[in-house]
Amino acid sequence: MLGHARIPDGAGHLGSLVETFLPWTGLAVPLLMLCALLRRSATAAVAVLLPAVVWCSLFGGTLADKRASGGELTVVTHNANEENPDPARTARALAASGADLVAIEELGDNAPAYSAALRAGHPYHTVRGTVGLWSRYPLADARTVDIAPWPRALRATVRTPKGPVAVYVAHLLSVRFTPLYGFGTSGRDTAARALAAALRAEPLPRTLLMGDFNGTTDDGALSAVTSQLRSAQAESGAGFGLSWPASFPVARIDHILVRGMEPRSAWTLPSTGSDHLPVAASVRL
Repeated sequence: MLGHARIPDGAGHLGSLVETFLPWTGLAVPLLMLCALLRRSATAAVAVLLPAVVWCSLFGGTLADKRASGGELTVVTHNANEENPDPARTARALAASGADLVAIEELGDNAPAYSAALRAGHPYHTVRGTVGLWSRYPLADARTVDIAPWPRALRATVRTPKGPVAVYVAHLLSVRFTPLYGFGTSGRDTAARALAAALRAEPLPRTLLMGDFNGTTDDGALSAVTSQLRSAQAESGAGFGLSWPASFPVARIDHILVRGMEPRSAWTLPSTGSDHLPVAASVRL
């Protein structure tokens, strides 16, 4: 647990694989305790305290409920699945969260359906390839962020009542695990470095990044991005906020990260039929 950052991330990307599921290392604690009880070993039972304390030091604070009121901008992001059978229903569910900004990844051919369903409350929008942003407030300077051979990220300025906010929506490339090649993250990691460069060059002091990273904030391979911003879930959520797969979430790969703003609360929304859960946050500008 303590040495996860030192696990080599070369061939097979073992480091990324371990860090993606790092919180689940805590399952070793009850397993070790069971072994100690079966052996009736007091020494082994005491020794189990070490990994228990280490896990609590790493993740104990995550379990606390840090949600608070006072947010001035509510946002939601969702990988809605390009094969979504009812995009209008999904859009209505996202709008019902009270979000001022709605980011959607894996639009497929459904962008017009999302726009129609969100038009009343979110009249401003921009779509770039597979990602889109719908807003209560006017948008400006919308453009594609070049992170892949096809458009998978965008950047726009949102003109909020408290001033401009740079908003990025990104869908990093998918990862695959195979016994032969291990954890295939090369495309995702390349996209993350390109996104990190765009974030470093961002001139606006208030920056918001939403999307599907296909990785967790514990994954050191994504540190070029995650080190520049703060996780709304980590700072103002309750628990891990796991988002994938929707049927039995084991990892949080959908994120809302901020810079120059204060996260006040973060949460997940109910399933919409996608293989991801939507995630939401409220921030103080």
